[in-house]
Formats: sequence, structure tokens, C-alpha cells
Amino acid sequence: MTDENTNPESQPIPEATPPSAMEGIQFGIQKVYVKDTSFEAPNSPGVFTDGQTWEPDINVNLNNSSNPMGNDMFEVTLTLTVTAKLGDKTAFLAEVQQAGIFGIRGAGENQMGPILGSYCPNILFPFARQVISNLVSEGGFPTLLLSPINFEALYMQSMKEAGQPAAAEGGATL
Repeated sequence: MTDENTNPESQPIPEATPPSAMEGIQFGIQKVYVKDTSFEAPNSPGVFTDGQTWEPDINVNLNNSSNPMGNDMFEVTLTLTVTAKLGDKTAFLAEVQQAGIFGIRGAGENQMGPILGSYCPNILFPFARQVISNLVSEGGFPTLLLSPINFEALYMQSMKEAGQPAAAEGGATL
């Protein structure tokens, strides 16, 4: 990596400790923020008082997107939606859009997909997981801790399903 760490707003891009495949790439986290949250407990207070054992079916959906902002800056948004059902009743639905602004310089075209589709969501996930946990707890439900997610495998799977070679096969792994 080079020592040059300036962006157009004259703020340094903090250095991250990237994998070796990111040699020569400047990567920095400019901002991590909650873009949107939602929590619903549509069957309360009944879900708290019906005497049913708390053994919900938990469904987790996730999606991520990225938008170029210009000047080597990208916004990446990770959306997590968690639904808990007790039988046929929805106990709660919690959703967070956790976003970050990342400075990325020196990455080749074949490296940007894995960085934006795997590396950045991996950075955002612990923040999103904490927001979901807080929403669920503050909603009166037992603490929910989501398991780690392998974003690299998900990215490679999505590339395979889209009929595109994963960048990892082209020499850029994250």
C-alpha cells in the first residue's frame, strides 16, 4: 500500500488491514451508519401471553447493494430482515439497512465486485447484527444473536448463478 491517504474532501482514508489480494489497493472506511430500521410485533401482546414456549422459526433474509458516489467513494448497503414466527403467527419482524461509505482506490475491475459484494458487507454485518439484537430485545423478546455469514461464499454463489466467473477464479480473492 502507498502512504498517500487523501480524498477530494481532504480527509484521510483510514487504512484497513486488507487481505493480501488487496495489495496495492487503498481501502478505507469513511462512515458506517444506520440508513433505515423497522420493527414490528404484529401479534403483541398475544405472543407474550398465550403460554406458548418460545421456540420460534427464525427466517433471515439479506441483500446488499452498492452505489458509486464519485471520487473513488462507494456507498454499500446491507439489508437484513429477520422474521420470527410462532406457529402461524408472526412474533416479530425486524429490518435494518446498515450502510457504509468506503474509499477504494487502485482496484482493478475484476477486484471491485468482490470488494463491494463481499468485503464491505462483511465489515457492515457486525453493526447490522447489533442493531437487530437491540431492536429485538427492546421489543420485549429474548436476545437474538445472528450467526456469522460467509459473504465471500455468497458472492461467489451469486456470480455462479448469474453465469459469471467469480473474481476469485480470475486471481482476485478476498
